[in-house]
Amino acid sequence: MVTDKQVRILMKSLLKGKSCSASAACAGMDEKTARKYRRLGKLPSEIQVSHNWRTREDIFSDVWGEVVEKLELNPGLEAKTLFVDLQGKYPGRFSEGQLRTFQRQVKQWRALEGPCKEIYFPQEHHPGELCQSDFTHMDKLGVTICGHPFPHLLYHFVLTYSNWETGTICFSESFESLSDGLQNALWQLGGIPLAHRTDRLTAAVNKADNPQEFTARYESLLRHYGLKGCKTQARRPNENGDIEQRHHRFKRALEQSLLLRGSRDFCSREVYDLFLRELFKQLNSGRYSRFSQELPVLHKLPLQRLNSCKRIKLSVGPSSLIRVNHNIYSIHSRLRGERIEVRLYSEHLEVWYGQRQVENLPRLRGENKRCINYRHIIDMLIRKPGAFANYRYHSDMFPTHRFRVAYDYLKQHVPAKADKEYLSILRLAAKENETAVDDALQLLINRSQPITFKDVEEIVHSGQALESPFEIDVSAVDLRQYDALLTTGGRQG
Repeated sequence: MVTDKQVRILMKSLLKGKSCSASAACAGMDEKTARKYRRLGKLPSEIQVSHNWRTREDIFSDVWGEVVEKLELNPGLEAKTLFVDLQGKYPGRFSEGQLRTFQRQVKQWRALEGPCKEIYFPQEHHPGELCQSDFTHMDKLGVTICGHPFPHLLYHFVLTYSNWETGTICFSESFESLSDGLQNALWQLGGIPLAHRTDRLTAAVNKADNPQEFTARYESLLRHYGLKGCKTQARRPNENGDIEQRHHRFKRALEQSLLLRGSRDFCSREVYDLFLRELFKQLNSGRYSRFSQELPVLHKLPLQRLNSCKRIKLSVGPSSLIRVNHNIYSIHSRLRGERIEVRLYSEHLEVWYGQRQVENLPRLRGENKRCINYRHIIDMLIRKPGAFANYRYHSDMFPTHRFRVAYDYLKQHVPAKADKEYLSILRLAAKENETAVDDALQLLINRSQPITFKDVEEIVHSGQALESPFEIDVSAVDLRQYDALLTTGGRQG
């Protein structure tokens, strides 16, 4: 097929006075074809007839009306679903080889007559105007601390104009994590943008039937920093597109950094946190030009941070337990029936009574979990040893596996006194030293000696050192033996 470029070369050659045959040779076409285009004086694209007729009969013309009716009623129907429906309705009429033709016709109908499609409108960002944040799960990166899995989230913050970003490690999408993460980002930034946008976090945004747009605590946080709160519409994550894109790019950059490091294991959470800080610093170094335009227009920070804790007043139950955010925590039996205040932070909770902090407990992640400390209730169990066997939280009364071994031994050898004897050992751990009692139990177990409270107490008070583990001597392998085997095998072959 002759192209427009060939005809242009032909015309230029003819204008220079060359013959038709010479010009045709220059353009790479037949002389007869050259005379044709010289006579027409037009390019091939100008004389090409548009192909707008069917070359084959439309096999779906008889049923297309009912197909369109179904598409108009439910635009989400897929072409293959409709094709299978036609095959069932008209057995033997449509073969699998005609599916592609049907799909093209449905695709063409959607483009010319179907419903409008959602489109995305590029937004123009202005310096210091908007920041976005969200939580993202980091489990798929496979980070470990001292060889143990480290399931966690990252509170991720970004300025939409310059893409300056930072983040804070957290373990739940709670308000405390949101407050800590946002405040950390603002104080690291050194200023405050005009508005902050999140998706519909339950920690920040009320349900649709609530007259108040945001929760009281989130409103208080925004007011403290002079931020205007914004939220996305339901099921519209694209409205928080900047932070969603930063999630993807940051995790890809972190994956590459971990590969370069050669290990995903860190000796402590602090070292991992420092690794993330360095990565954020590296990513932000290439955004200085636009970031420098944002800094002058940011608002000043307040004089101090806002306390991120949630204060809950409640009474300690008859079992010396409290329930906080659907989780159970034990409290010292002295506080049974007393009114206390719990200050709930992102990673721990404090128990206050009479203007004094009396407990600092790790915050449980998730729901329907428990944190039972045997030290809180051991005195009462000593008085009521009969309650121990069927105690609901019986399994939480074994600080280490050696305590469990000791209890099983006592149940087997002195079943009548097992509970009382074990609780005496447990009380010794609470009053003296848990590690020392654990070492004493290990000593008795290694020596296969009877386990009694008196024996454990005697070892603890004597300060007897734990025996060193057995040393196993593995002799070096003599490779000459393998050489002899190979030589023998070779002779046999």
